[in-house]
Amino acid sequence: MADTRPFQASLIISFYNKPDILALVLQSVRNQSAESFEILIADDGSSEVSVEKLRKLIRDFPLPVRHIWHEDKGWRKNAILNKAAAAASSDYLIFIDGDCILHRHFVKEHLNHRKPGTVLTGRRVYLSPVATSLIIQSGTFKKIFSLPVVLRLFYDRYLNKSSAHLENALYLGNTFLRKFVNRKDRGVLGSNFSLYRNDLIKINGFDEQYTAPYVGEDTDLEYRLRLAGMRVKTLKHLAIQYHLFHQRQAKNLLNEAIFEKTKSEGRYYAEKGIAQYLDSSC
Repeated sequence: MADTRPFQASLIISFYNKPDILALVLQSVRNQSAESFEILIADDGSSEVSVEKLRKLIRDFPLPVRHIWHEDKGWRKNAILNKAAAAASSDYLIFIDGDCILHRHFVKEHLNHRKPGTVLTGRRVYLSPVATSLIIQSGTFKKIFSLPVVLRLFYDRYLNKSSAHLENALYLGNTFLRKFVNRKDRGVLGSNFSLYRNDLIKINGFDEQYTAPYVGEDTDLEYRLRLAGMRVKTLKHLAIQYHLFHQRQAKNLLNEAIFEKTKSEGRYYAEKGIAQYLDSSC
């Protein structure tokens, strides 16, 4: 049967109760140089107030947007990501977090380098608390590139260490130079990766045994993808994000135990994953 999926990619954005932050991210999505993609907001149980604000954000959005929501029963990010991936109209999936502003060519670079059996992963700049506040107060993602914010980021990076990886903001279109810089292997970053939908289905998607942040969204996923024969390719200096500051989640011992069990069993297929949401025709 001929492929009838209309979009080159489905951009899946994880979201929970921060519509003002998401508004900045969606501004950067609207600014993308690529055009043939849909957006799925993977909402892990936001409140009615947040959902209403979200609806206003996407009401007149120039790209197709769908809101995938489930009830708030604690952290179930992996489940909502599976539901969004199952609902996607495209054969190619790009995953980002709802607090990561995108470089203009972010989607284009993920599309340009896509290949079956390959997971693409970019990198991000970690914005400082002060720079993040300046951007949020301005109401526009373009504030990132203003002189006050740029100067503040350098100050925070080198004097108080509250911003990090500013070098990741460098966009390198030259293949030779990029390969010279990117000689180090990079792991999958949960806020910035893409793959073919069938490759995700092959490992039964995200493992829903994880019910807290840390490990399950990327480390576990990368391990199982590699075990299933996928390769990981870096898009550092191509697929660039700017991560708005928030407090980091603490390591979770239960998650580490789940991951160790998965490794000890040598298992790449999640016991509870995306299969439960797939139509029999998929």
